[in-house]
Amino acid sequence: MVKIALDPTPYHATHDFLDFFDAAAAAGYEWIQLTPHPDFIPFFSHPRVDAAYLAKVKKRAADAGVGICSLLPVQRVSWPDELPREAAVRNWKRIIEIAQELDVPMINTEFSGRPERAEESEAGFYRSMEELLPLIERAGVQVNFDPHPDDFVEDALEAWRIIRGLDNPAIGFVYVASHTFHYGDRATTLLPELGGRLGAVYTADTMDHRRSHGLRYITNPPGSPARVHQHLKIGDGDVDWAELFTALAKTGFLAREDAIICSNVFAENESADETSRYQLAKIRELIAAAS
Repeated sequence: MVKIALDPTPYHATHDFLDFFDAAAAAGYEWIQLTPHPDFIPFFSHPRVDAAYLAKVKKRAADAGVGICSLLPVQRVSWPDELPREAAVRNWKRIIEIAQELDVPMINTEFSGRPERAEESEAGFYRSMEELLPLIERAGVQVNFDPHPDDFVEDALEAWRIIRGLDNPAIGFVYVASHTFHYGDRATTLLPELGGRLGAVYTADTMDHRRSHGLRYITNPPGSPARVHQHLKIGDGDVDWAELFTALAKTGFLAREDAIICSNVFAENESADETSRYQLAKIRELIAAAS
């Protein structure tokens, strides 16, 4: 059955990195996805760990009874300028080693290019993957990409076409529910096409920014290219959860032992423990209803 994991980002301000495993266990989770953190793999930077620290990570996870199902690094692997892109590739090489050392089978990430330079960013993505794919295959890890809002590709179908263009089963898709409306709100048609190449689903809610003729959120100056979305508790936004989980059940995702559903609410840090437990209960409820 699908693994249910916690994204520990809400605990960054209150917990040491090594305490995340205890926090996840206390909330009832058996799995955790390790996300960018200054003591581990920071945003856009080389990993900050050595062998001794990785040994501590493995011990704390084992002591808490929490498995590390995936890593989530964010590196400028599709950046249109060469120096940041080359640095991202160098950082990725170490990240792949870390995944192997921690026995983590999956890495979920973002394209991390620029929408105003989409053609150059796409070229940068393929250039980076040419170098990284042999290492990914040799390590035996699955790498999945999320077309994040404000990336060079935001529409989910177009992102799948770009991934499909690599023609490599080691590369798949992350479906982030809180990005639904930037994706094009196409879960029922996209998920069947992804099939087994859907590696992970993130569960947080968001408002549909397209409603009210695009004026649900007003940014200044008018015409600002800023992207707006939230990571709310399930039920606090406009995502159709029954539709999403029904589609996941029909594609067999919910029955797969290699698949991950990750709670990643970022708007409730003040009640992180309660929110984490609520999310776990809601995910289980949605799985039961869909199955």
